[in-house]
Amino acid sequence: MPQDKLNGKVVLVTGAARRIGAAIVTRLHRNGARVAIHYRSSADEADRLAQQLNGERDGSAATFQADLLSLPDISKLVASVVDWAGRLDCLVNNASSFYPTPVGSITEEHWDDLVGSNLKAPLFLSQAAEPHLREHKGVIINIVDIHAQRPLRNHAVYGPAKAGLAMLTRSLARDLAPAIRVNGVSPGAILWPEDGMSDAVQQTILRQVPLARAGEPDDIAGCVLYLLRDAPYVTGQIIAVDGGRSIGW
Repeated sequence: MPQDKLNGKVVLVTGAARRIGAAIVTRLHRNGARVAIHYRSSADEADRLAQQLNGERDGSAATFQADLLSLPDISKLVASVVDWAGRLDCLVNNASSFYPTPVGSITEEHWDDLVGSNLKAPLFLSQAAEPHLREHKGVIINIVDIHAQRPLRNHAVYGPAKAGLAMLTRSLARDLAPAIRVNGVSPGAILWPEDGMSDAVQQTILRQVPLARAGEPDDIAGCVLYLLRDAPYVTGQIIAVDGGRSIGW
């Protein structure tokens, strides 16, 4: 496929200032897209990324702050991106909260945050973006998790929220077809948690991975690029990018 196939396309990536989100933005931008970099609190990282990308191609990147737990912010975010770019071709729902919630310690705040960021926000962002995506036969890509299928110990809120996102992906694919394609990418061991994970736990996880190594953020970005650019007859699918871990552990 020609690398300029995304020329003129506008992509909004949520949680895009750092880590996997930044890798997605960079990969899509490299392939010709104009990118809207959403962030909640990582303003400095978002600004640096946009500056770098605009240095490569002027006017090709912009940053947008929003709290995705706020429905007014969600509506304003989509409107602001369209005001900036004049159109919207793809929404990548990447923003996510992730932390353990052992049974007995779960609070309503945990529920609101984890379900809000991982399920509620993608739904309402998709709804807000739908008229603009429909106009251009657009695409929605949700970043799910292999633990949407297999539970992760002490994550009794996060796992069900991601399972809901998997079903939302399939539901939207049915409801928005044929105008809009909706797919998901389900990462495995790509980046270790920022709050730390012992070497012993890391090695236990890697022993469950047939490819015997962790992945890279660009592995996820490459799958997003495929679903956006190279998969016109694919919808309602969730692709595991996990080194084979989800086939059984």
